[in-house]
Amino acid sequence: MEVILPNWTFPIPYSLTAPPGPRARRRSHHRRRFTAEIEEIRVCTNRTCRRQGSFQTLETLTGLAPANVAVKSCGCLGRCGAGPNLVALPDGVVVSHCGTAARAAEVMVALYGGVWNSGDTKKSLEALALRKKAEKEMENGNFSEAELLLSQAIELKPTGGVHIIYKDRSIARLALHRYSEALEDAKEALTLSTQYCEAYICQGDAFLAMDQLDLAEKSYLTALDIDPSVRRSKSFKARVAKLQEKLTAGNMPACD
Repeated sequence: MEVILPNWTFPIPYSLTAPPGPRARRRSHHRRRFTAEIEEIRVCTNRTCRRQGSFQTLETLTGLAPANVAVKSCGCLGRCGAGPNLVALPDGVVVSHCGTAARAAEVMVALYGGVWNSGDTKKSLEALALRKKAEKEMENGNFSEAELLLSQAIELKPTGGVHIIYKDRSIARLALHRYSEALEDAKEALTLSTQYCEAYICQGDAFLAMDQLDLAEKSYLTALDIDPSVRRSKSFKARVAKLQEKLTAGNMPACD
């Protein structure tokens, strides 16, 4: 669901803009500073920012952000001519001109300081590119190639988005009938992001494939608790139907 924010116009940190001129330096004591750890990034997907590529920015930041940081869409943040715009919460600092993957990486460096550095930027962008390539391979049914690409992405040890890579590799390994490894990857994703709905679904899929039906049901129910909207998903309904079918078959008397 899209979240509408007020038309905030907080200053942008110097690290995300051109070096300040003399007047800006004289006003530096008025600049807003980060006072708390960033918990959420919201990217404007309103009309102007959308035309400037904000959906790509949203996708890139989702792939780069640490597991404990939520990246969501939002309504207009103002500064429509300087988009795509985003806001870092809880401080409410607005960042403009965030329309490329490199710029998104710069934002992560600025927001997370010691957690990110220039080396992390390169590795994280490479890992993101590998993950996107792997997802295309999975769409084409090339799960072995996808699994290889995702393993390469993990070996890069990117700073952010690792939980998504593990989730994707869980899907690939499940399709390759490597159920134990798929389960391990789903659990690793959940270790990194404890409220990751998709990883709980992957965990449930692995348990279902291994006929650990009680654990599969528990995983699916946890996913529903985190995001009740998945109940409307056709794929989730198919999972539940398959689980019910197996449960029913297990309760039937054995054939003579």
